[in-house]
Amino acid sequence: MPEPLVERLLRGLYSAVLYVLVPVTVYHLIWRGFRQAEYFQRWSERYASYRDAPHAATVWVHAVSVGEVNAAAPLIDALLHQRPDLRLLVTTITPTGSARVTTLWGGRVEHVYLPYDLSGAVRRFLDHYRPRLGLIVETELWPNLLFCCRDHGIPVYVVNARLSARSLRGYRILRPLVGRALRTVRMVAAQSADDGRRFERLGASAGQIVVTGNLKYDIAVDPALDAFVRDFRGRIGDRPVWIAASTHEEEEAPVLEIHRRLRARWPDLLLLWAPRHPERFRAVAQQAVAAGWRTATRKFTHWPDADDAVFVVDTLGELMNFYGCADAAFVGGSLQDVGGHNLLEPAAVGTAMVTGPHLHNFSEIARRLERAGGVRIGADAAAVGAALETLLGDSRQRAAMAAAAAALVEEGRGAVERTLTVVYADLP
Repeated sequence: MPEPLVERLLRGLYSAVLYVLVPVTVYHLIWRGFRQAEYFQRWSERYASYRDAPHAATVWVHAVSVGEVNAAAPLIDALLHQRPDLRLLVTTITPTGSARVTTLWGGRVEHVYLPYDLSGAVRRFLDHYRPRLGLIVETELWPNLLFCCRDHGIPVYVVNARLSARSLRGYRILRPLVGRALRTVRMVAAQSADDGRRFERLGASAGQIVVTGNLKYDIAVDPALDAFVRDFRGRIGDRPVWIAASTHEEEEAPVLEIHRRLRARWPDLLLLWAPRHPERFRAVAQQAVAAGWRTATRKFTHWPDADDAVFVVDTLGELMNFYGCADAAFVGGSLQDVGGHNLLEPAAVGTAMVTGPHLHNFSEIARRLERAGGVRIGADAAAVGAALETLLGDSRQRAAMAAAAAALVEEGRGAVERTLTVVYADLP
């Protein structure tokens, strides 16, 4: 069967299934809305219905949520600095990603939710915003989006491209379609050679792939970090502090147990607790109170005081600063089978870290950090707790780990410059 006909058949089947599932997308928005009210807002953007006039040509960056926005931040900052004439559009899918875009750039970039991958909605989105160039961050491979960009003559790059072995297996059913869609992109700027090989297995040609490194290594540290830490320490004194960061629901009970164990040795120990999702902010605070600990939150009291046992970081965009306030960190999404979260954030601010075993989303970074002595990986919650106890009791070991991790961050920088070199020819 001729290739164009195969593509049309696969696209037709895929689109038909998505249109049948439209009521499910409405249910999903309602269900998420009861957990996070922002999901009740801006539904028109989810289906590419816009009231304002069509836009002038834009450079479009798609970053699905907070993690991808943070990863793309050094690249977007470089574009804003080097090409202030460009009109930048940043799309996300989640409200937390949207909030992060606003926090980082305010009105310097436009933001809209990316519509569902319905062919009609995607065409309306492209007709309205008229992107001259598309930069898709990490692994957002939506077939209709990629095919419609090709049909509109829009060059697309997958930047900071990451594809774990698990994600590759997840594309089994859609691989014939996704592989064809992937071949429409101009280039896949992969984080590592392993990621590049997996994109080839998914369907990209060898000539489409270039290894540019991980944008996360170009992470920026807040120049006001030292002042932030001084303010924090001015409120709590010299108490020992650990942070449980980016935790998920199934990790909450282990965090409580680890804190109970650690406070048996250090009765004045403070836990900074930063859940991954805003809908868990209140829940973790309530659990800490139910455990018998005096608990404060960033929104309510702004800072902890000398008598608080738990301080919930219930804001977005401040995690790196609070990493800098801690003596040791646990990075979540790793005891629950989520795949881990960004290990380079505590590394960049000089905080010794521990993580759980589920790290498939950050396998290359985790391997490099472990090899350098910059992270401890616990096999389970008990091992994570034991590693934290060791670090809290050994300042020299903490300093050595933090130095090794920070050196690795410095060594890995440069992905922004390499990525800009790759996409430069298609910048308006």
